[in-house]
Amino acid sequence: MKIDRQRALRAFQEYTCHYDVADEKVKLKIDHTYRVCSLCQQIAEQSGFDQEETELAWLTGLLHDVGRFEQLRQYGTFIDAQSIDHAEFGADILFREGKIRDYIEDASEDELLEKAVRCHSAYRVPVQYTAREKRFADLLRDADKIDILKVNIIVPIEEIYNVSTYDLMHCQVTEEVMQAFFEEHAVLRSLKKTPVDNVVGHISLVYELVYPISCKLVCEQGYLDKLMNFQSELPETNAQFVKIREKMAAYMQRREGSSVL
Repeated sequence: MKIDRQRALRAFQEYTCHYDVADEKVKLKIDHTYRVCSLCQQIAEQSGFDQEETELAWLTGLLHDVGRFEQLRQYGTFIDAQSIDHAEFGADILFREGKIRDYIEDASEDELLEKAVRCHSAYRVPVQYTAREKRFADLLRDADKIDILKVNIIVPIEEIYNVSTYDLMHCQVTEEVMQAFFEEHAVLRSLKKTPVDNVVGHISLVYELVYPISCKLVCEQGYLDKLMNFQSELPETNAQFVKIREKMAAYMQRREGSSVL
């Protein structure tokens, strides 16, 4: 399937121009989309995808957060728990309302594209996905997670989590979140009770990375280290982050060793 990138990019630009692009939150998601596109291409190229598959992976990155813009307009927040599942919302806009045809004329890969978009922020890829569908879904999810780490550094944490600096600096990581982190899986949203739980939750996304190159990119970018170097006003919280850094260092070393074998 041939993808006209310029057509797809124009469609995305025409769609987002209906929103206030001067709004920092809108600009954040536009910039995030382009970075995820690039990451999708990079992961695909270094993970054995052929040229056509790499183009398809790039397109999943362009489409993945279409739902964010209408989510912000309707609900005034990017927090899914307080509004709507943005991934499901975006998939509906694209594939139920027919917006996908603005991006690409060929409909032969619609099912794969829809499934990748629809599950990109889910806790797990649905078990009923085929091996090929999971391959693309995993790639998109990896790219998205990698850039989320960057967003947590370039945007003030207080703004992301809608909390005061005082509250962020004067709370501890809850026991349930620490336990989930040490079990080496992404922290469920339902476990997060304090502002700093969100920081640990985003760090834990690294456990869910599937492609070896994704872990390498995380290490090269350095945003994970910056996020783990969070400094609290509470010595108890700083002690927790020492343990978090030690745990993640051991995990990444193990991942690196297993990818060499």
